[in-house]
Amino acid sequence: MGNGDEKIVLFDGVCNYCNAMINRAIRNDKKAVLKFATLQSETGHQLKSRYRIPPEIDSVIFIENGNVYTYSDAAIRTARYFRWPAKIVYGLKIIPKFIREPIYKWIAKNRYKWFGKRDQCMIPPPDVKARFLP
Repeated sequence: MGNGDEKIVLFDGVCNYCNAMINRAIRNDKKAVLKFATLQSETGHQLKSRYRIPPEIDSVIFIENGNVYTYSDAAIRTARYFRWPAKIVYGLKIIPKFIREPIYKWIAKNRYKWFGKRDQCMIPPPDVKARFLP
């Protein structure tokens, strides 16, 4: 789990929107570079503890080469590993953080209300299960 050079996406496993975004990431990461874990999993808890990620951060977190990215930075950095045209999301980094961060946090705050919530975390399909950390 998390040997320092992996690219790990931690996400809210009960959020419908988050699950849709993870499925999109899986489809667009054709080189299978990204690994995934839910925030609710044992691995998610261990990684948050290891990297001293504050408990109030409950949306996407991206750990890349031992560096932690949260909120809009996490979403944008993840897109670096997508194929075109989905990789264009990485271009959002040109928008100043003071503009994109409040928008990201507003969407994250309302995600359950707008997109719903599952009773349990997603179960990855067999063809991508190896990319999910326990």
